[in-house]
Amino acid sequence: MASSAAVPFWRAAGMTYITYSNICANLVRKCLKEPFKAESMNREKVHFSLSKWADGKPQKPGFFFFFTLLPV
Repeated sequence: MASSAAVPFWRAAGMTYITYSNICANLVRKCLKEPFKAESMNREKVHFSLSKWADGKPQKPGFFFFFTLLPV
């Protein structure tokens, strides 16, 4: 039996809540006036590193090359 309960519009649009909240946050950041806009844009940056684990210990980070194969 199908429920006739209301569905949130982000779910009806096929989005997750995280995607919806990221879109809203970007819109708010773009609407701010300076100097608040510059501060919020700096906080938006994300830094991360990747490391492989073996035997329960992290290995030294290496170089990761990402490429795509193009048809010849």
